[in-house]
Amino acid sequence: MSSTLQASARSSDLGSLWDELCDGLAVERELACRLIRATDDELPGLLAAAVAIKERFHPGVVTYSRKVFLPLTNLCRDYCGYCIFRRDPDDPGTHTMTPEEVLRGAKAAEKLGCREALFSLGDKPELAFPEMRATLGRLGYKSTLHYLEAMCELVLRQTSLLPHANPGLMSAEWLRRLGAVCPSLGLMLETTSRALLRPRAAHDRAPDKIPARRLRTIEDAGKHEIPFTTGLLIGIGETPEDRVDTLFAIRDLHRRYGHIQEVIVQNFRVKPAIPMASWPEPSRGEMLRTVAVARLALGDMNIQAPPNLSSPDYGGLLSAGINDWGGVSPLTPDFINPEAPWPQLAELERCTQAAGQRLKHRLCIYPEFVDKVAARTGLMPDRLRAAADEQGLARAA
Repeated sequence: MSSTLQASARSSDLGSLWDELCDGLAVERELACRLIRATDDELPGLLAAAVAIKERFHPGVVTYSRKVFLPLTNLCRDYCGYCIFRRDPDDPGTHTMTPEEVLRGAKAAEKLGCREALFSLGDKPELAFPEMRATLGRLGYKSTLHYLEAMCELVLRQTSLLPHANPGLMSAEWLRRLGAVCPSLGLMLETTSRALLRPRAAHDRAPDKIPARRLRTIEDAGKHEIPFTTGLLIGIGETPEDRVDTLFAIRDLHRRYGHIQEVIVQNFRVKPAIPMASWPEPSRGEMLRTVAVARLALGDMNIQAPPNLSSPDYGGLLSAGINDWGGVSPLTPDFINPEAPWPQLAELERCTQAAGQRLKHRLCIYPEFVDKVAARTGLMPDRLRAAADEQGLARAA
């Protein structure tokens, strides 16, 4: 960046920079940290630049995945301050799905035109709870990841849905095994800030949220050429600069391996009975600034923001440069954020069209990754080829 632009970035006036950003000026950390703190007067320029970059790489289209949410188990050994999903064995609502429940949910979703089976679960609960070890023993599996692998294969064999799994930290071996039954996998980085591991912070008592461990899993996925979903969670105690650092950590891994299929910008939502129940939610302005900076820093990468977490004004996220709404279910709630219902698909399409965009139904794997995964051999690639149209999107039912 030139010295003139450097000076402009440090000043209170970013007006001379907007044209440069719209033309594709490379955004590095110093400028990103300035942009994420743009004033209210500067915000329209920031958003316009983000949309210009979005349109350069993803013109006129916003995608989504029609999914069923399968919470395989809500037992978890981590105690994140913002989570209402996780349970201990004696808590009300503790549940581990049976194979029959998994298949019943997948088949019901298939009838509604879903193409993705999203498996979410706690991180290695059997390491903390003998009750989970006993449950796995009754089901005939050594670990939660063994059970997840079998349930992904069950969905592949008996439905047309494609599994996507978010099981927490994974070894290189487990990435390989799950990558054989899932076209894509995911792990939210959330933040690179170690300050959130301090006592009474959001990741206190959450050993699986140590940033270096999560970065290692994401990197190992890249080494195995697995299309991977990740992202950041804003409003849990991190600074705007921490958000920038998280985005750049993701960008750096993608530049090395080319495997990050989407980056989610997710906003913290207050829920009753969580340790952070009195914590302030990030403002709409914070969300828009973070999404816009993500677009400007990440360029052509797919950027998603969940519509249900910004309802009823989720349409404004389109003005910050997203090109994907993420998974939306016509059948199951968002078990991670049960207070925030999904928008109806017809409503989502109207909102997208009102912004001059076409809504397209994608698979759990993004179109640019389909051909490479579909070229492999085995049941999962066979199912992927059958599910994808010539553009790599979801084939019409």
